[in-house]
Amino acid sequence: MGSNHPDAQLYPHASGAALQMVKDHEAEQSLKLYSGWFCPFVQRVLIVLLEKNIPFKYIEVNPYHKPQSLLSLNPRGLVPTLQYANKPLYESTVICEFLEEAYPDSTPHLLPKDPYQRAYGRIWSDFVTSRIIPAFHRALQYQLHADGNSEAGFKEVKSELISKLREFTEAMDPEGPFFLGKEISMVDLIIAPWAVRLWVFDHFKGGLELGDEKWVERWGRWLKGIEKRESVVKSTSEREHYLPIYKRYADDVAQSELAKATRQGRGVP
Repeated sequence: MGSNHPDAQLYPHASGAALQMVKDHEAEQSLKLYSGWFCPFVQRVLIVLLEKNIPFKYIEVNPYHKPQSLLSLNPRGLVPTLQYANKPLYESTVICEFLEEAYPDSTPHLLPKDPYQRAYGRIWSDFVTSRIIPAFHRALQYQLHADGNSEAGFKEVKSELISKLREFTEAMDPEGPFFLGKEISMVDLIIAPWAVRLWVFDHFKGGLELGDEKWVERWGRWLKGIEKRESVVKSTSEREHYLPIYKRYADDVAQSELAKATRQGRGVP
């Protein structure tokens, strides 16, 4: 895709706290993360790296001008792509677990030692990717009055997202504040980038209207803990710079692989 592509000008660079984070990770390191500052899948990996204080070099990628250095590692040219010992890794959840295993001395430990708790966390991490993210995008990209789409249909897709958030929340440790209890773990970080982007529904789609059921209080307590996490703050740009990007999703004209998959009724590509 050339520079005339309508999305190309929307991806300059990180801003705010995230811009400082990028500057802090410009130096050469053996571990390199090919990134897009706006991408929630990239933010998953960034949060893990920052939580565990693992040295890495941040490399910003314009998705419409992909460097050969990225394409040689990952022919699909997708971010995040991790370069480790000159070898490539991709798929954000795979990278996140890899970082936990490859840097066992870096804390906090994000995968519980208890095998049941570890498996339980993986079940719900998969739920985020296979259920919550597709529901998030179906609701965000829904177009009223297009191809017969109705208010009832819009309410249905928003209700689907709310039901998935409720199911996730009801699987949490009742006390928390985090999913498995007092300590943050991988499942919290896997969903965090979408949780801190739920404001896009207020801005573009009239809000989600979660209501005042008991689970909403637990969700709010969890979200408060996530939003103030230093790793989340440092990997989040200023809201105004997300607006033109998410407007294209809200108008259902974005050209990311996820946006296209949503239009075609598929899950996360």
